[in-house]
Amino acid sequence: MNKFWNWVRNSDESRTLYLNGTIAEESWFDDDITPAAFKSELLAGEGDITVWINSPGGDCVAASQIYSMLMDYKGAVTVKIDGIAASAASVIAMAGTTVLMAPTALMMVHNPLTVAIGDTEEMQKAIAMLDEVKESIINAYEIKTGLSRARLSHLMDAETWLSAHKAVELGFADDLLFTAKEDPVPEPESYAFSRRAVTASLQTALCSFCCKQQKLTGSIAAPFPTEPFGSAGALSTLNKLPHTKTEQKQPAEFQTTKPKKNNRAEPLYQRLNLLKF
Repeated sequence: MNKFWNWVRNSDESRTLYLNGTIAEESWFDDDITPAAFKSELLAGEGDITVWINSPGGDCVAASQIYSMLMDYKGAVTVKIDGIAASAASVIAMAGTTVLMAPTALMMVHNPLTVAIGDTEEMQKAIAMLDEVKESIINAYEIKTGLSRARLSHLMDAETWLSAHKAVELGFADDLLFTAKEDPVPEPESYAFSRRAVTASLQTALCSFCCKQQKLTGSIAAPFPTEPFGSAGALSTLNKLPHTKTEQKQPAEFQTTKPKKNNRAEPLYQRLNLLKF
């Protein structure tokens, strides 16, 4: 049995549970011993408990069982996220009576994944299973956040990373750690990173630029990039896009002879300032 948890009894007789690293590197599916050991240690004492989480996720079955055990525990459960609570670890965090995050902590929600081997029928079974696992995870998020199932599903589809402030804003967390209540400071702007949203934003900006170029030149000299954004191939294609510079004609009496300038187009990332993210 590879333990990823550790119990500590504090001087005031309260207890603290530390969850660090991968949640069950070996799945709890068809495992009766490991869940029983965790439950036995959980029920070995009474009173309120604190759970510190720093985990990238892991086994969905183990996360589900730990979530259920903590939800069923008689005392208050205070969850504190000091590093990351991603994937399955975010599900466990939802069991907290109160969920607190360090200002530098992150939470990530995404769709479950698995590895499947077999014919098309086996693949369809795996897809159906993942759909049901996703619905079960949404159940935990919905109870804690109160968000609609559709919105939670979209957040998972986009593999969304949440800052501490954004997690509080959406209801995944209740407050921040280490914040002085008597001397509050203005809250910084919260953020949530979505890989899909960033890609869509880049595509929209580039399409707008190409439309403007087409109006100026009548055509687009280079094809729209098909390579992944940020790749060497995409940058090479983007830098071939035409760049025209409109010059105002001066009256003849004010015209002077000037040396010709090199009109070679500047790289697109310098003009759009898009590829500095």
